[in-house]
Amino acid sequence: MELVTKKRLTMVAGRVNRELAEEIAEQLGIALAPMEIAEFANGELHCKFGESIRGADLFIFQSHCASGDLSVNDALMEHLIMVDAAKRASAKRITVVAPFYGYGRQDRKAEGREPITAKLLANMFEVAGAKRIVSVDLHSGQIQGFFDGPVDHLTAMPVLVQWMADNLGDDLVVVSPDAGRVKVAERYANALHADLAIVHKRRVKGAKNQVEAKEVVGEVEGRTCVLIDDMIDTAGTIVAAADQLTERGASAVYCAATHGVFSGPAIDRLKNSSIEKVVVTNTLPLPPEKRIDKIEVLSAAGIIADAIDAVFEDTSVSEIFDGQNQH
Repeated sequence: MELVTKKRLTMVAGRVNRELAEEIAEQLGIALAPMEIAEFANGELHCKFGESIRGADLFIFQSHCASGDLSVNDALMEHLIMVDAAKRASAKRITVVAPFYGYGRQDRKAEGREPITAKLLANMFEVAGAKRIVSVDLHSGQIQGFFDGPVDHLTAMPVLVQWMADNLGDDLVVVSPDAGRVKVAERYANALHADLAIVHKRRVKGAKNQVEAKEVVGEVEGRTCVLIDDMIDTAGTIVAAADQLTERGASAVYCAATHGVFSGPAIDRLKNSSIEKVVVTNTLPLPPEKRIDKIEVLSAAGIIADAIDAVFEDTSVSEIFDGQNQH
């Protein structure tokens, strides 16, 4: 007896950032597979697939962040439980789609007696049954090596560069808010044929989310500056850098980042800052109370859908980005 196996692309989503998941599914020309997620009285989660996924090439979507009543750890646990349920339901291949990878900043030991939680997370997904991970703009490239299967590292750069090219004119300076982001800022500067500047900052040792911005390296006077970062969390770094640029005579300061986390004082800081506009993508959901005129959200659905399609069709993902996603 001979059997010709057919590949079947199936995508399911957790409860965090379903809007983006639905947008991706629409671009792929499929509907999200039904997923029943329930909570027990004590807060434990239960996930069940609403239809057979036996033999499916399954993509399980979830952004790792707090949303509504769910904490970032709820989102992660939900993702892991869905992967485990899929493995036990005989999915052929399980790909974790995490536009924002949780604990990405804990990717090394900055001080003694610290964890490397980004590696722990990769181990957990592997044990749960994930064969592959798709993510957008990881905090650092080395996280790709924490997972023993393939990691498709996407970048929102094409979306952000297009917005800048359309809205910010020609006399542009791309600014790295710290020394660690210089390589990324350099790639943006090359894509936009713009100049590059760097804000040199130092963190306050032992204090989280506290930053002291210091010097600006590069010519910014009388010019439009755009700060580039992978994420904006409390907005301390970005606002301090913007103040430095304004003090040095920049005519306008914009900011572009892939992930808008916007924790704690971030929205107030941005409201009161010298930044004209903050452009982020929808890798993380932006609740209504955080939507201010200064923030513009672009869609990352296209790049994620293209990557999922390439993974399913066994074609190159890096070709989508002309190799610009390898960093």
